[in-house]
Amino acid sequence: MDLLRLVALDPEDLAVISAHLQDALLRVDDMVYLPKERRFALQVRRFDWEAVSSTPQRRLTCMHFEHVTGVRVRGIDQTKKDAVLNLLAISFEGRDAPSGTATLIFADGGAIQVDLECIEMQMKDLGPVWAAESRPSHDEQPAERL
Repeated sequence: MDLLRLVALDPEDLAVISAHLQDALLRVDDMVYLPKERRFALQVRRFDWEAVSSTPQRRLTCMHFEHVTGVRVRGIDQTKKDAVLNLLAISFEGRDAPSGTATLIFADGGAIQVDLECIEMQMKDLGPVWAAESRPSHDEQPAERL
């Protein structure tokens, strides 16, 4: 499969990217907020839901939000840099259009809220692909290793 590159400019676009990033894994250290550049960026290992292969696989993917005015973290210990997070979804709540807050929702109750002047988010596969240990499910089970 070709490398996936997506851009979100509205809530519907963001929902499409959210679907592609469901069950992406990342370490706490894989996130950075750059206030001077007004950017919030992440590197994730996304589960490739659209792969036609019978072997589950993951892809290295980067994503970033532009026009960021603030970032808040809840339920994630930022001192544990190697802790693995499982991204479940990205939602958006608008206020004073086109501004609003994108919320990255993680398993185990963690969340990151990204305040935006407007939605401008990009996601891009970087190329490396490897076999995943298993296909994600949302039953109680140990987290997959990166």
